Amino acid sequence: MKKPLIMTPGPTYVHEEVRRALSMEMTNPDLDLNFYEFYKETCDRFKELLYTKNEVLILSGEAILGLEAACASLIEPGDKVLCIDNGIFGNGFGDFAKMYGAEVVYFKSDYKRAIDVKGLENLLKENNDFKMATIVHCETPSGITNQIDLICPLLKKYGIITVVDSVSATGGEELKTDEWKIDILLGGSQKCLSAPAGLTFLSISKDAWDKILNRKIPIVGFYCNISNWKRWYEDKWFPYTPPINDIYGLRAALDRLLEEKDYVKRHKQIAEAVRKSLIGAGLKLYPLDGFSNTVTTVDLPEGITFNDIFEEMINEHNIMIAGAFDFLKDKVIRIGHMGENCREEKIYITLKALDHVFRKHGVKLEGEMHKLYAEYR
Repeated sequence: MKKPLIMTPGPTYVHEEVRRALSMEMTNPDLDLNFYEFYKETCDRFKELLYTKNEVLILSGEAILGLEAACASLIEPGDKVLCIDNGIFGNGFGDFAKMYGAEVVYFKSDYKRAIDVKGLENLLKENNDFKMATIVHCETPSGITNQIDLICPLLKKYGIITVVDSVSATGGEELKTDEWKIDILLGGSQKCLSAPAGLTFLSISKDAWDKILNRKIPIVGFYCNISNWKRWYEDKWFPYTPPINDIYGLRAALDRLLEEKDYVKRHKQIAEAVRKSLIGAGLKLYPLDGFSNTVTTVDLPEGITFNDIFEEMINEHNIMIAGAFDFLKDKVIRIGHMGENCREEKIYITLKALDHVFRKHGVKLEGEMHKLYAEYR
């Protein structure tokens, strides 16, 4: 069976070099000291991607593990947590905090725009006694990137630990973890890195470690307990057996990305061309500003359902694009242009197929999307 072209905002296409790495002969990672060195080298390599000197870990679990582990490890019952919310994922971060006993205060911002930094600044002037704050770098369902370069330094001014979900942004958006005062930065293997789903990577600052290691109440659970990793290298002991072949694949994907040098520029230029081609064809983007480099979210045109689009794209053109969920269900479509998806030929083929499906269902377009894309590139 021919596999579809996956043009969703994660998981993304996995390059042949990464698939070869996944098939490397395995060892026993708990006993093989060479693997401890490989794991450490890979974590250190991530420091280049994240622009950080902080410790980096790779956890065995899809990126949601990282979000929950950050909350489980930092939050003690009764802690005040600021949940910065301008979308489905931003709002959901508050649910993780509540699971571990946090008193959650929401700063709600327009769901069609990037976070209102000035409004957040005004809130913090009056109310800033928070232990930590959660924020999403790229709101994947809505295709919005938030200005964490402004938000995290603002939070740190008040001594607030900053926890950033950068799962759909890392590798496609500019990111300077240390300069931007990010205490815990969370990413996932299946987005811009274009490795298989199943791994979380995260960086942890000294301030975050101090909070984690000096709690009054022990951390609930084991798998989400980041403190278990504090001496993994010194003691040559992993809290659980690492998925060795997945980490081989992740390293190959990371090396591919870093060797490119201008990966952020590639994502930015292709994202801008995609948006211009959609607007030029008469379609309406969902967000009003803060447009993402990694995913574009478009309002569903009248006269066609998402199910119509999905089924014909996959059955007639062998291309998979995404809808959304929660309040955006059946209201938008999403094109992922991240990682290995973010290549000119794949975008062109996707837009050509989408143009055909729209016209077949009577959607009136003002131009051919793929031809407009070629002009804008």
